[in-house]
Amino acid sequence: MIVKTLSLLLPALIPSWRFFKTVEPSPRIEISLAQEGGWSDWAERRPRPAHVGFWAMLRRMVWNPAWNADLYLVSCAERMTAGYCAHSDAQIIAGVREVLAGQGARLFRYRLGFVLREGAQMVMFIEYESPALPLREGAA
Repeated sequence: MIVKTLSLLLPALIPSWRFFKTVEPSPRIEISLAQEGGWSDWAERRPRPAHVGFWAMLRRMVWNPAWNADLYLVSCAERMTAGYCAHSDAQIIAGVREVLAGQGARLFRYRLGFVLREGAQMVMFIEYESPALPLREGAA
């Protein structure tokens, strides 16, 4: 009886790679700001740190609201790449505005892309690119 219960409980406590039916590339959200001479180079919305210390990693396992918000935006981006979704678009725009708050630019745009391996090279395929949007909501 206990063995049967443990066999049912362990996969929930210790998930394996078989949990997912498929593992596919995740869309990346990149942003570009309007500048005097045109648009800035594309950059990740919220770049990941190059290194995370042991204690910070432990804390992140319990409390990491920024990562949870990023995962939510990735799911919105996945919906957008499957077909335009106004709700997902609005959520991504709000997430980009949150990161860019306090920047001097008035306009921004975002794009969704997938990084895939083609032979020995990593290539980014762009699935969606937004029009120019105001940095502050309600601004024109």
